[in-house]
Amino acid sequence: MFNRDRWNEILEALNANKFRTFLTAFGVFWGITILVLLLALTNGLKNGVLKDFGDFATNSMFMWTQGTSKPYKGLPKGRYFNYKIDDVAAIKSGIPNLKYVSPRNQLGGFRGNNNVIRGTKTGAFEIYGDYPEYIKQQPMDILQGRFISYSDIDAKRKICVVGIGVVKGLYDKDEDVLGSYIKINGINFLVVGTFKMSNSRGDGEEEASTIYIPFTTFGQAFNRGESVGWMAITAQDGVSITTLKQQVFDLMKSRHKIHPDDDRAIGHFDLSEQFERVSGLFSILTVVGYFVGALVLLSGIIGISNIMLIVVKERTKEIGVRRALGATPWTIKSQILQESLILTILSGMVGISFSALVIWVMNTILDNVGPVENFANPSVSMQVVFTALIILVVSGVLAGLIPANSATKMKPVDALRIE
Repeated sequence: MFNRDRWNEILEALNANKFRTFLTAFGVFWGITILVLLLALTNGLKNGVLKDFGDFATNSMFMWTQGTSKPYKGLPKGRYFNYKIDDVAAIKSGIPNLKYVSPRNQLGGFRGNNNVIRGTKTGAFEIYGDYPEYIKQQPMDILQGRFISYSDIDAKRKICVVGIGVVKGLYDKDEDVLGSYIKINGINFLVVGTFKMSNSRGDGEEEASTIYIPFTTFGQAFNRGESVGWMAITAQDGVSITTLKQQVFDLMKSRHKIHPDDDRAIGHFDLSEQFERVSGLFSILTVVGYFVGALVLLSGIIGISNIMLIVVKERTKEIGVRRALGATPWTIKSQILQESLILTILSGMVGISFSALVIWVMNTILDNVGPVENFANPSVSMQVVFTALIILVVSGVLAGLIPANSATKMKPVDALRIE
């Protein structure tokens, strides 16, 4: 199909009017560049927004208590209640397809009153009482030592795992952290591990200034007993927590004598639902990116088709001579199609290469200036590149189809008569 003579003919045709060829190719170059960059920017925005979810298991929800809004069984409206540790066992046994149910308690607050002391240094840190499985819901990198274990839970050990923000605030550089003691609200705790959040963004400073202690120790040390502040609940893989949460609510309402229609008494944040909304939004934006990029690319394809029509008209006598010498209609048509295809693919590949360069520059700038709000790692997958190549091939064929048909409809005698 492509021999040396055919290549020479195509190159001669493209070099016949270099400026016209350049302007024609620029339309396709610009169209494919816009398409790839739009998808890369959409992906960068998606990466930035989804990073705000952190590495927390996205098929999860948080659940806490609020005041009741309806009287029920002789109990007044506006009543407050607390979850208990046996509620956790009831949820685990009563609701199928739940992977983790982690009770949590919290003390202090970010930038709150100083509640932690080590020697002459003090700091205000978040103190959480947790179970060991919480690290599977909120992945974190253990830098030294370990996380909470069930033996700590059972023995109510006064141990803690501290974030890198706590280490910076309470320890000197190169000072040993493991095996040291810190005092939380006047109670000594042994440091058994240090951590940092994986890919921390958003509240990264707050997360780094966090201390984890065993849930049972928290209840005993800070007089919480078996009360539970809130729960982090994760569904099994393949099952949405959104479909299970109403069962959890109904169970808690039954256990705490809350009106079945009281939707205010139990507060919750459905991370899975929010994640799905954001993912759906960016799916729409991706479709819009393809649509807008395709329209821009279409304008370039129309330009190539128009130029090929002009080329065919300019080469009418040449086509007539070739037909008179025995060239078949398919030979003429294939040459026009090949010229269109080569011009489209070459300009498109240059556009893809240029887009890759722009994306690399953007990522280099982001690496140097640091994280940007709601924007990270603009990129496109190989699937997008292959899709762009397929679009180029199809576009090249379509761009040359009308001029090729026009060239073969002309009779050799009529073509030879045209001046």
